[in-house]
Amino acid sequence: MNPKMRSKLLEIVENQLKEDNPPHTKETLIKLMELGKTEEESKILIAGILVEEMYDIMKNQVPFNERRYAEKLAKLTS
Repeated sequence: MNPKMRSKLLEIVENQLKEDNPPHTKETLIKLMELGKTEEESKILIAGILVEEMYDIMKNQVPFNERRYAEKLAKLTS
């Protein structure tokens, strides 16, 4: 992945965690770490879901869907 893009995606994840918005991001981070992932690995996995969501938004011209995002995040820990 492009280092600049990776940095920006991780920055977005950091902002989500800091603002606790959406709260599913922090919940997922905690669960992933409980499953043995490092904090960095967990954030990268979350960033991957963020990319999927951004792609859906741009491709289908739809607004952010928090429920869909939460469902995708939940799949990381199931």
